[in-house]
Formats: sequence, C-alpha cells, structure tokens
Amino acid sequence: MNKKQKQVLVRIIIVFVLFLGLFTAEHMGVFSGLRAENTEWSGILFFLHLVPYLLIGYDILWKAVRNISHGQVFDENFLMVIATFGAFFIGEYLEAVAVMLFYQTGELFQSYAVGKSRRAISDMMDICPEYANLERDGILAEVDPDEVEVGNIIVVKPGERIPLDGVVLEGTSFLDTTALTGESVPRKIGAGDEIISGCVNGNGTLRVRVTKEFEDSTVAKILELVENASSKKAKTENFITKFAKYYTPVVTIGAVLLAVLPPVFTGGNFGEWLEKACIFLVVSCPCALVISVPLSFFGGIGAASKRGVLVKGSNYLEAMAEVTTIVFDKTGTLTKGEFKVTEILTQTVSREELLELAALGEVYSNHPIGQALQEAYGKTPEISRVAQAEEIAGYGIRARVDGDEVLLGNEKLLKENGISYVSCEKGGTVVYVARNGVFEGCIVIADTLKDGAKEAVDLMRCAGVEHFVMLTGDRRKAAEAIAGELSIDEVHAELLPGDKVTIVEQLLQNREGKSKVAFVGDGINDAPVLTRADIGIAMGSMGSDAAVEAADIVLMDDDVRKIAAVVRIAGKTLAIVKQNIVFALGVKLLVLVLGALG
Repeated sequence: MNKKQKQVLVRIIIVFVLFLGLFTAEHMGVFSGLRAENTEWSGILFFLHLVPYLLIGYDILWKAVRNISHGQVFDENFLMVIATFGAFFIGEYLEAVAVMLFYQTGELFQSYAVGKSRRAISDMMDICPEYANLERDGILAEVDPDEVEVGNIIVVKPGERIPLDGVVLEGTSFLDTTALTGESVPRKIGAGDEIISGCVNGNGTLRVRVTKEFEDSTVAKILELVENASSKKAKTENFITKFAKYYTPVVTIGAVLLAVLPPVFTGGNFGEWLEKACIFLVVSCPCALVISVPLSFFGGIGAASKRGVLVKGSNYLEAMAEVTTIVFDKTGTLTKGEFKVTEILTQTVSREELLELAALGEVYSNHPIGQALQEAYGKTPEISRVAQAEEIAGYGIRARVDGDEVLLGNEKLLKENGISYVSCEKGGTVVYVARNGVFEGCIVIADTLKDGAKEAVDLMRCAGVEHFVMLTGDRRKAAEAIAGELSIDEVHAELLPGDKVTIVEQLLQNREGKSKVAFVGDGINDAPVLTRADIGIAMGSMGSDAAVEAADIVLMDDDVRKIAAVVRIAGKTLAIVKQNIVFALGVKLLVLVLGALG
C-alpha cells in the first residue's frame, strides 16, 4: 500500500469512527426533535455531519468542480456530489456521510487492486539499467548506457544488471533472466555467447562487446512495449467508455424527472421524491462498470507478464481469448534452428570439395543452414575466393567462388536456372549445389524439435485451440516429418516469404464468426505475416528485432508452451469482464427499481 492509499485509509478509519458515533446517537434518539424544535441545534447538527463529510469527500468535491470547469460535467464525481448535496438538502445528513464513506472505501479497494496488478508489470520496469562500466584504455568509467556506442567494450561485474546487448569476449558466469523470461533457472554463458540487456549477472566478471545502442537494445524495447500496452484498448473497454459517456447524463436527467414529475402529477411529498432521486443517483454511478473492465484486462496483462509474456495491449488479450487457429513458422519456432550436416551426397566431386564449395558460397550468410555448413567444414573459409554473393529469398544463394558461378539452395533454384539434378528423398533440409550450370551434389541438414514443442501443441489444444497449421520454406518431406511428430493438422511447405501471407489471408477469410487466427514466428521474413494475422506472437529472446516489433505478443524466453497459458489467461480475463458487466448492470437495475419504488 503506497503513501496516498495509507492517507485515504486513515481518513476512512477516522470518518468511520465519527460515523458510528453519529449513527449511534441518531438511533438512541439523542438528536430527535432538535431539527424542528431548535434552529440553533439544527445548525450544530448540520455542522456535526458536515465535518466528517468534508473530511472523507473533499477530494471528490474538488474533482467534480475541476472536471466541470474543464467541460466534463457528467461523471461519477458529479453524481456523488449531487446525490449527497440532495441528502443534506432534505435533512438526511447521515446518509450523505455514509454515501461518501462507502464510495471512498470502494475506491481504496479498487486502487489497491490496480496497484497489485501494476506491481506485476513494474517488476519488469525495474530491468532498466542505471549505468554501464565502459572500458577505455584499460580503465573503467561509469557512464549512462545511452553514451555507449556499438563496438565499445563494457565490463559487467558480479551482481550487476546487463546494461546493453552484446557478445561476451571474456569470462564465464550465470545470468538471472527472471525479469525477462519469468524463468528462475540461471543460464550459463561464456566467451562467444550473446547476452541481452536487463538480465542480472551472477558471480563472474564479463567483458562484453556491445552490439546494439541502448535505444535499440532488448531492455529499451521491452520498456516501450510495457509503457504503451495500456493505450491499446480492447473493444469491450471502448464500448464501456462510450456507454458511460451517454449513460451518465441519461441517469442524471432521469433523477431530475423522478424528483419533479411525481410530486407535480400525483401531489406527493417533494422531499420524499427528492430522496428517491438521490438514491437513484447514488446507485446509478457507473464507477463499478468503468473501473472493473479495464482493471480486469490490466490484471490479465500483469498475469501474463509474470510468466515472461509481454502483451502489447488489452485489445490483443481480448482477441487471444477468441483464437481457434494457430499458425506456426517451423524453423526457430517449433524447431531449435540448430542445423547439423547429416549426409553429403556427391555426383562429380569429392565429399570434401562439395562441402568446401558450399561453405564458401554461404560465407556471408547468417542463416542457420549456412552456419551448419561452416561448422561442418571446420575451417575458416578464404573470403577472398568469394565474390558477388547474393541471397535469393525462398530459393537460396548465388555466388562466384574462384570465378565459377555457384548456386546453393532448394530444388526450385535449380529448376529456375534450368539445371538437371538428382532429387534427394532424405529427411531434413537438402541443399543442392551446382557449379557453372552443372549439378555437383547435395548436402542434407537436419533440424531438431524444440524442447516442449509437442507439449505446447497438446496444451494449446486443451486450452481451446482447434486447428494447427505449420508454414515453412523447407522441403515437404522434412516438414511433414516434423508435423507428424507434433500432431499438426495442416502443413504448407516449400514456401516463399510472400506465400506465408497468402496462406494466412486464406485462413482469415475462411474463419467462422468471431474466431481469430494467430501466427507464431521469429524471423525477419515473418514480420509481414505477424502484422497480417489477427494476433502476431514473436520470440523475444532469439527472434529478430523486426519480428518482435511487428508482433502483438512477445514470448521473452521463446517457450511456445507459454502460448497456452496466454490463451487461458485471456479466456479467464474475458469471462471475468463479462461477469462484471452483467453483475454491475443487473444489480444497478434491480436497486434502481427498488429505490424508485421506495
């Protein structure tokens, strides 16, 4: 409980004690007859109730006056003031104090609940580093992370937070990634490993070469996502906001009519109907409705953040509750993307020469397949032997090696260039190699399933997801083998990046009712699909910046099992929202009718 909440609690306790005293005196008959018999005592009685009223309600009065001065007349503060003023006008002083007291008690509970949910997210906000140890000529200087440039060397001491993304040059340690991923198990890192900002260093000292400026770092992007999450409202939230805008003036006018029309047309007591109108106003306050809906979504976003999942807005959480189809990119999402050469099949050259040719052709590639070829080659390729290397999206690579034109890629690349070849039916990804228009052989590279990928699909199915689709640029045989292991319903293989968007658009057109389509991916080429799907889910740890930027939901530790948890959280959140709306409106309608009837 913060300082402001404690102050409100003290006010509530003091006013509650005063209210109990006044209530007891009222019901023991101490004040009976004073109002009518003695004008002086009547005035004292008024001020006896005015003191606790102002003590508990001065901030409500101020908000009402301030909002009216800004043209915002019809809100819950205005309704509270009008209702309690009406109670004072007809002599129901105790009622006025009681209304303010119970309203402030409700506001305190609401504030505490919001604070609790906000703390779940603010824990993540604490990941922002305060300084970086910049190494200059062997001397360390504490500087603001903003001042560090790409390529600079920083030193991270034991217990310090990693200030910027980079690559470890020296040292070994364990990283606490709890704030980013929700996982409590430390991750071991050493020389050559990439580290991301926001994690806490364990017991080892690390020398790190910075690879991203602070504004582009992981921690900066996470903070931006969290700060902007509340600005993206769900449809239900927008509806409630619009509803309250028209609802408040309607009930205010209704209360005026309730106070005026019955006495005029039936000859009833004006004070009696004014009291009913005040009750009508107090009951009709839309605060429960206006507060409970965004609070529920905020709680859902907080619950997801505890599990290491960033939801960029309540609109995405609402949509996640309606997801029936999930589309996966294969490599890096369902599989580790850790490719290894398993077979080398040659036609006209030796195995060593074919592997060398492939490694040289892929020398500039950052793709996992290229890295697997480099690893299998086991030597440092002579870059001087390679020229004019270009990547052909969805096909492979064209390069000049020792002056010869070399093509490395899938069957479509060879067909496109009119090169005859022997098709390979082995499982895994096949890289066909051609030199100067002649097929030289092929290299088979296998990928492995991510830990928990099968469990993730099963959990999502249990959470209510009905249809699973896998998209990949890989060969059909390799794709179908992976899909069979995971019980994926639909597979699309040998795709170009643009084909993925086309397939997702078809799924969007074929969906029924309010059902939504989610896409899960991690690569740069997944960014257009992430944007096109109803919900884009990206890998935050190993995924590309473009994918994280385009996505609506980010898995900070790349654990696809957490998607099922988000689906459940979203469903629970939406159920609570609907319960709140029905319960709040139902109770109001019932009590409004009872109040109007006396």
